[in-house]
Amino acid sequence: MIMPADRLTTLEIRNAEQERTIEELSAQIAEQWKVIEAMRKKLDTLAERFVAVEEQVAPAHEATKPPHW
Repeated sequence: MIMPADRLTTLEIRNAEQERTIEELSAQIAEQWKVIEAMRKKLDTLAERFVAVEEQVAPAHEATKPPHW
């Protein structure tokens, strides 16, 4: 039979382990968020560069009548 003191000790140990796990997960999420933000900035920069290059390379469309007019 489990004594009430043993049961309380077991619950306290579980609680401490859960708190440590939550803190570790929180730290991992914070680190991953930093990585995501850095990647988002890099993606935005690359998208802007791509648009700029695309505008330079794309020929200007002239408004001309088709040959059958």
